Amino acid sequence: MTRYADLHIHTFYSDGTDSPEEVVRQAKAKRLSCIAISDHDTLDAIEPILPVAADAGIEVLTGIELSTEHEGKDVHILGYCFDHHNEGFIARIREFQQARLERIKDILDKLKGHGIDNITLEEIQAMTKSDSLGRPHVAKKLIEKGWVRDNREAFERYLAEDGLAYVAKFRQTPREAIELLHAAGGVAVMAHPMVTKKDQIIPELVEAGLDGLEVFYPNFSQSVIMYYKTIAEKYQLLMTGGSDAHGKAKTNTSIGKKKIPYELVEKIKQAAQKRQGPQAGV
Repeated sequence: MTRYADLHIHTFYSDGTDSPEEVVRQAKAKRLSCIAISDHDTLDAIEPILPVAADAGIEVLTGIELSTEHEGKDVHILGYCFDHHNEGFIARIREFQQARLERIKDILDKLKGHGIDNITLEEIQAMTKSDSLGRPHVAKKLIEKGWVRDNREAFERYLAEDGLAYVAKFRQTPREAIELLHAAGGVAVMAHPMVTKKDQIIPELVEAGLDGLEVFYPNFSQSVIMYYKTIAEKYQLLMTGGSDAHGKAKTNTSIGKKKIPYELVEKIKQAAQKRQGPQAGV
């Protein structure tokens, strides 16, 4: 029987709504053999999910989605099979979270300048179980308080790069994220290139040590998937994929909506083992 994995799942430790327990329950219902929690710039979900997944007979790869910027545009780098106890990695993640906090403060200040003065930092912090605060949390509050109708309007009017309250995030390049993941023994994958629409930088990222491309992603046609599969094959990159599920925060996808055969997981693990050395486990 073919085994499947979903390697792109978010929890309430970043901008998702599901607990680790809820993630495992849904993964088991979809008969997934392996999952990875890829929360934004936080490791907080990894330890809570490990025993729950073990009880359910589901393998967990360490995962994260790192925020980076290239020429003023967001480029996300997924990391897998790294040592989540690596002190240098943990320290860097704490820096990211502090930068996220400062960014939210600045966004709220800008919103106040446009008359939106009834959203507090404490309200935003209460929306996540970690310190990984982001624009989706602010968008949700803008909707709840009646300032916008939906998430799209929140971003178009206030939070997108040309929005009234936009604040640039901390400056980390894709190359720096790749190096960070490699230093912790992990592999680095460019997230959802069909969403990022920065294909021109793929050769540059390959030169920087990029290990893989997220080829399999929900709500895109088979022709788009085949296009990125061809690119991955051209540069001899690992192919990964997943649902990018965020629970109730993202209604156009769900855990297991996009999954990959386990043989691709094995290739990811093998690549990480080569980096970590012959005595390392994943």
